[in-house]
Amino acid sequence: MVKTQEAWSSRLGVILAVAGSAVGLGNFLRFPGLAAQYGGASFMIAYFISLVLLGIPIGWAEWTMGRKGGIAGYHSSPGIFHAIVKHPCGKYLGLLGFIIPVMVYMYYVYIEAWCLGYALNAATGVLSQPGMNYSSFFATFTGAGQDGASIHFGLHDVGIFVVIVYALNFFFIYRGISKGVEFVCKWGMPVLIVIALIILARVLTLGTPDPAKPDQNVLNGLGFMWNPKEIVSGLKNPQLWLAAAGQIFFSLSVGFGAIITYASYLKKKDDVVLSGLTAASANEFCEVALGGLITVPAAFVFLGAAGIVGMGTFGLGFNVLPHVFAQMAFGQFFATIFYLLLFLAAITSSLSMLQPGIAFFEEGLGLGRKSAMGVLGLLTALGTALVWWFSKDLKALDTIDFWIGTVGIFICGTILIIVFGWVIGIDEGVAEAHQGAEMRIPAFYKPVMKYITPLYLLAIFVMFILANVFGWNFTFGAGAEFKPTGYITDLVGENPSAPARIAFGFIIITIIFVTLLVAQAGKRWEAADKNKLGGTKS
Repeated sequence: MVKTQEAWSSRLGVILAVAGSAVGLGNFLRFPGLAAQYGGASFMIAYFISLVLLGIPIGWAEWTMGRKGGIAGYHSSPGIFHAIVKHPCGKYLGLLGFIIPVMVYMYYVYIEAWCLGYALNAATGVLSQPGMNYSSFFATFTGAGQDGASIHFGLHDVGIFVVIVYALNFFFIYRGISKGVEFVCKWGMPVLIVIALIILARVLTLGTPDPAKPDQNVLNGLGFMWNPKEIVSGLKNPQLWLAAAGQIFFSLSVGFGAIITYASYLKKKDDVVLSGLTAASANEFCEVALGGLITVPAAFVFLGAAGIVGMGTFGLGFNVLPHVFAQMAFGQFFATIFYLLLFLAAITSSLSMLQPGIAFFEEGLGLGRKSAMGVLGLLTALGTALVWWFSKDLKALDTIDFWIGTVGIFICGTILIIVFGWVIGIDEGVAEAHQGAEMRIPAFYKPVMKYITPLYLLAIFVMFILANVFGWNFTFGAGAEFKPTGYITDLVGENPSAPARIAFGFIIITIIFVTLLVAQAGKRWEAADKNKLGGTKS
C-alpha cells in the first residue's frame, strides 16, 4: 500500500476544513427558502430535533470511525470500513463514501462555476443593467433553456468559469491536506464569514425602501422568516420533517464521505468529540445566524412574500437575489461580494469531495498523487460534461443530485450509524471517541446513537421514498394516492426523459466500475493484512 504521510497541521485547520465542507450553498440559499416555506418556527423545531438526533450523533460516529481507520493506515471510506468491520464484505459498506462525494462533485463544480461567473457579471455591471430579465439570463448562462447552450467560453459565459474552477480545485487538492485543503479553508472560511457579516449589516439596515409599501420592511422580513405560524399543524406535516432532516444531512455533510476521510488524518489522541461539535456549531452559525438573516429578509423587503415562496434554491439565489441587489443602494458591490461568498462556500465544499477519491486511488490501487489525480480528473470530467451538455431544465444535474446527493446520503448515513452502534458496539465506539477527548459524549447519547438515531433515520428515509419516489400524499384509506414522481416517470414513464435516463445509466455504470475497483483494492488490503499478521507471528 502507498503510505500517505499527510496530516493536518493544526486542530483549527481540521475544524475549519470540516466546517468548510459543510458550509455551502445550502446554508445561504436552501435553508432560508425551506424555513420560509414551512412556517419558520415549525421548521426550526423539526430542524433542531433532527440536528440533535441525526446530525450530531452521526457526525460523532463519522469522526470516530475516520480516526480509527486512519490509525490502522487507511484514509478512504472503503479502506476504513475494511479495517473496522474486519470482514471481506466490509469494504463494500464504504462504497458510498467514495461514490457520493465524487459524483456530487460532478455537478457541484458546475454550480460553483455559476457563483464565480455571477460574481464577475455583478462586478462588471451586467447584472445591474436596467430592464434585465434575470430568469432569461440564468437560463442562458447555465444552459437551463437548451441542451448544450452553455458550452461557450467568452468572458461572460459559464464555460470559462467551469475550466477555472476545475483547475483551482485540482491545484489545491494536488497540494495535499495541509498545504491545499487546510490552506484554502483557513483563509476562505474567515473571509466568507466577514463578507456575510457585511451583507447582514446592510440587510438589517434596509428599513422600508419603498414608502408606498410600508409592510415590506426589514422587521416584517425577519418576521416572515422566523415568526411562529401554526406550529402544531405545521409539525403534523410529514413533508416538513422530511425537509428538516434532509437539510441537516445536506448542510452538515454527514453520511457524505468527506468527514470520515478528513478525520482519518488525525492522530490517536487528537480530539474528535469537541472538534466535531465545534465544526457542526460553526456550520449552524453560518446557516442559522447568517444565511437565515440575509436571504429571505432581503428578498421580502423588495419583492414581498410573493417573490420568495416556491422559488427554490436556484430561483432564490440566481433569479430573485440579483433583482434585489439591483434595487439596493450600492447593490453592484453587495451583489459581487455575495456571489464571491457563495463561491468561497462552494470551493471549500468541493475540495472535500475530491479528497475521498484521491485517498482511494492512492491506497486502494497504489497510484501516485499525479496518477490518482489523472484518473479522478477523467472520471469527474465525464460526469461534469454530461451535466453541462444535458443542461435543459437542469435535468441531468437534478437526476444525479436526487439519486446520489439525497438518496445515497441517507443510505450512507444509516450504514455509518449502524456500524458504529452495532458492529463496533456502542460502548467500544464511545470509548474510542473519548480517546484524547476534551469533552465526553453525554451518557444519554448512547441509547440515542444505538437505537433512536437509526430508527428515526429509517423512518424519515421510508417517508422520503414514499413521498418523493412513489408520490404518496400521506393520506390513509380511500383518499390515499400514489402518483410516481418525475424521478420515476422520467425513467420508466410514458414520456421518459432521455437526459434523465442517460444520467441514471451513468450512475449505474459508475457504481459497477467503483465496485470492481474496490474488489481489486480489497485484494491488496487483504494481502497486506496477511503480511502484517505473518510479520507479527514471526
